This record gives sequence, structure tokens and C-alpha cells, in this order.
Amino acid sequence: MTSPRSYLRLAGIAAVAVILGVIAYLPRKTDHSSLKDESKRQVAPDFALKDAHGNVVHLADYRGKVVLLDFWATWCGPCGEEIPWLTDFQRKYKDRGFEVLGISMDDDGWKEINPFVALKKINYRIVLGDDKTGDLYGGIEALPTTFVIDRNGRVASHFVGLAARKDFQNAIETLLETRAGPADLSARSDYSRRAD
Repeated sequence: MTSPRSYLRLAGIAAVAVILGVIAYLPRKTDHSSLKDESKRQVAPDFALKDAHGNVVHLADYRGKVVLLDFWATWCGPCGEEIPWLTDFQRKYKDRGFEVLGISMDDDGWKEINPFVALKKINYRIVLGDDKTGDLYGGIEALPTTFVIDRNGRVASHFVGLAARKDFQNAIETLLETRAGPADLSARSDYSRRAD
């Protein structure tokens, strides 16, 4: 026979689990969510990743555009919440020099990603990433993790977890108003050692 004390203990554990689940789903903003001063922005690490058609995609291909670089996975609940926002941003800002680029961290690859992309009607490019790609960006500790990159290829903002839609939108709109400066060939990224 189970004692009332056992029931209370189980109820307490269940209550804590529910509270933690709610907290994990709340939109949150990290210290990196506001736009960094231009002088403090680091060059976003380049990569060579394949899309669903086997085409190799380099981040450098997007130089001159504002890029929202989103690390995500099909199994990630908060990632699914932000996908409609990203799809909307892609449609709304594409003609102004903006692109969303999703880096899927799914272990099962395209057999998981392709049906999900079709179901969610994702209108932006998806590439398949891995831990090595995440390490270039200082290690991806949570999904989604999103970097907003300015027209000069530098990280202007960094979000960990589900951020508020308006925070993404404010960063995008501010960066779209800024023209690209001359290329700084001496600039380098040190995200692999330290993420700001």
C-alpha cells in the first residue's frame, strides 16, 4: 500500500517538472541579444555545409546581406515555435538583402529534415550541421541558438534559447538600414576560442 506521504512526494516532483517545463518554454533574452557596437563585432566563422540537394553552402556566399543564422533541430519544441517567424522574416525582408539560413543539428540527417521542412513549409535554405560546425561558434549548448550577422559578415547579435520575435525583428530591421562597409580582410573570427 502506498502511503499518503509517497503521493505527496510524487505530486511535488510532478509540480517541479511542470514548472521547469514552463520556464524552459518561456521566451528569454540573453545578454547577447542586443546589437553589439560595430567595433566589438567578430567575423562569423565560415563553413562549407551541404543543403538537401547536395549543394555546398558557404556563409561567405551571403556577404553583403543581413543573415539570421539559426542552429535548430526537428525534435526541438522551441525551434518549431520560431520557424513561422523565420519563414515570415524571409518572405518580408528577402528583397531588402536579408536571408535566413538554418543549420539543422539532427543526427538522422535529411530523412528527418526533409519531411519536417515540407510539413512546416519552410521557405529558407537549410543545411546540415554537426558538432564541428557548432564548435566554430563557441559550442552550441542549447537549441535554438541564433546569430544575426551584419552585411559585413560580423556577428551583431546572439540569442540562446527561444527569444522574443520582436527582438529578432528589431535586430534585422536595424541592420537592414545599415550599408555594408569596405571589406576588412584582416578581420578574423575567434569564436572557436570564445563566444561573445
